[in-house]
Amino acid sequence: MERVKITLVRSPIGYNKRQKATVKGLGLKKIRQTVEHDATESILGMIYKVRHLVEVENTGKSGGE
Repeated sequence: MERVKITLVRSPIGYNKRQKATVKGLGLKKIRQTVEHDATESILGMIYKVRHLVEVENTGKSGGE
């Protein structure tokens, strides 16, 4: 499965509660923090909803394949 690196580049302060919850759901707490997730449909949907707050980098396949 593909992996993606997600970095929080803008603060969710001033945006609605759902976008703040999405950022938190991705595991991001601080600006410039990076997390890595499998590129599932739900994760990609979450990224799409907060695309103005994050940067995304495709890291390729996971180590198991």
